Amino acid sequence: MNDADVGTKVQQMVRFILQEADEKASEITVAAEEEFNIEKLQLVESEKRRVRQEYERKEKQVDVRRKIEYSTELNAARIKLLQAQDDVVTGMRENAGEALVRVTKDANTYKRILKGLIVQSLLRLREPALVLRCREADRSLVEAVLEVAKKEYAEKAKVNLPKVIIDGKVYLPPQRNSRDAHGPFCSGGVVLASQDGKIVCENTLDARLSVSFRQKLPEIRKKLFSKHPNKLLLP
Repeated sequence: MNDADVGTKVQQMVRFILQEADEKASEITVAAEEEFNIEKLQLVESEKRRVRQEYERKEKQVDVRRKIEYSTELNAARIKLLQAQDDVVTGMRENAGEALVRVTKDANTYKRILKGLIVQSLLRLREPALVLRCREADRSLVEAVLEVAKKEYAEKAKVNLPKVIIDGKVYLPPQRNSRDAHGPFCSGGVVLASQDGKIVCENTLDARLSVSFRQKLPEIRKKLFSKHPNKLLLP
């Protein structure tokens, strides 16, 4: 083989090697791009999941905060509504108390009330001897009806006339006045006690009003507020 043939063979081998190298390089490039695309896709999906989770976490936080704010506002509205209802009921009671004071200014009506309160107290206590306390301003009215009340009690209970002593040293407080609005007061009525003081029947107008109001409070609330039920009071 001469030099020309050797040169031709070498060139052929070089071209073959170069072609094979180009093919290998192309394969490596394609494989690298495929691996890069797969890794890029995985990174993108991972980042998407992270963003989605972060969004869901923040959305839950916002939802929880919204529920807390709603619950807080709802409770505040409930308290405000209940306070308004209590103010209405308290106003009614105060008006009733003022009406009691007006009743005591009618001497004939008030005397009948005092007699009834004394009889009722005697029937509750059923003691042969008692002490009666009243307001100092009511003493003359109490003295005027006491004997009649004792006789009525004796007839109803079928017992002898009880001995009732009006306490001339300790009187019930006077009615409320603007100068001492927070001090003790009594709108009227009587308090009877056994002589040893162990059994007491408080039959003042204020005590009767408190009992009546407490007993009638559910009915009062129903009549006042059930016509316009408020969903704020629902759990």
